[in-house]
Amino acid sequence: MNIDVLKNWFATYSESSLRGRYIHYGHIAPLFDNLSEKVDVKHIGLSENNLPIHLLKIGSGPKKLLLWSQMHGNESTTTKALFDLINVLIDPHLKEALDILKGSTLYIVPILNPDGAKVYSRLNYNSVDLNRDAQHRTQSESKILDTLIKDVRPDFAFNLHGQRTIFGTGVQNKSATVSFLSPAGDAERSITTSRKMAMEVIAHMNNVLQLCIPNQVGRYDDGFNINCVGDTLTSKEIPTLLFEAGHYPNDYEREVTRKYIFYALVSAIHYISTTSVTGNQFQDYFTIPENKKCLYDIIIRDVILKNENVDIAVQYTEELMENAIRFIPKIVKIGDLQNFYGHKEIEGKKRQIRHEIVTVEIVPEINLLKFYLDSELFSIELAKR
Repeated sequence: MNIDVLKNWFATYSESSLRGRYIHYGHIAPLFDNLSEKVDVKHIGLSENNLPIHLLKIGSGPKKLLLWSQMHGNESTTTKALFDLINVLIDPHLKEALDILKGSTLYIVPILNPDGAKVYSRLNYNSVDLNRDAQHRTQSESKILDTLIKDVRPDFAFNLHGQRTIFGTGVQNKSATVSFLSPAGDAERSITTSRKMAMEVIAHMNNVLQLCIPNQVGRYDDGFNINCVGDTLTSKEIPTLLFEAGHYPNDYEREVTRKYIFYALVSAIHYISTTSVTGNQFQDYFTIPENKKCLYDIIIRDVILKNENVDIAVQYTEELMENAIRFIPKIVKIGDLQNFYGHKEIEGKKRQIRHEIVTVEIVPEINLLKFYLDSELFSIELAKR
């Protein structure tokens, strides 16, 4: 896909009703009515707390693609990008969209875990991680997805997630804005035909993204866990592409990242729909650097605390308040952080650090909205949106 075309499409077709990190069933339900004339919208079951789960079907091509988002309820970026994608596909004047719909049939579950999405939680209503329930399928959402996989028998599966701001690409001071994984299907992490096919498509997406976010695409760890959905699918020889929507500088609402997920989705689906994916071009997958946990939201460097010269790492915790996500800065580590980077860094210059409230100590797990370096007061802004 031409990058200029993708940029124009995102500007034109981005779903304006979906913004921010807090996306739940109430936000997407009105879209079903608008789409129902052009997309087959089907109710396929209920969550553990009786919220509806829907499947959107579009296209008539022979290749079957199954995509699901918000398996973890607080990972909403890919849900927004899916509706951006759908808006492209329903425009009958776009040749590339028609090529996709002629070559593939897409089955899309926008929110698999509506209970978790409602309370902005990774887990479902019963506090179960659905991505660790692939084998036992104890939850209704897991059973719904399993039935869908058996009924659709997808040629490719798109397992769509989000990742924290701690991940960088390799050892560079570069945030992993988008990460991919072709999950392993066994403990030996064998490079099977299905994995090669997924790797080939991921390599293609990476080539596109390097044109706009060079060195900000990562490769997620492929440690094997048969309880994970992606690993289970690979073990069944279903090519599986796992997406991780990560951090772009100052983009805590993930609206910029959303754009790059959109680019990746369109590129992958167009490639699959118009190309014979054999897996023969899988090698470039391994040129994508592995994710490293090397970033904090804020590092306060070179301060004096209790007569010691230390660095202090701060991470934002995401809390649902009044139907919006608030980003609260919390101290997570104190020590020598020279091998880590901060999305924002504050130079202490060997000044004494103390909490704004004199009786509150600077220790891990406390919130740090304001602090002093000697007599200078610093305020940590809530994450920019």
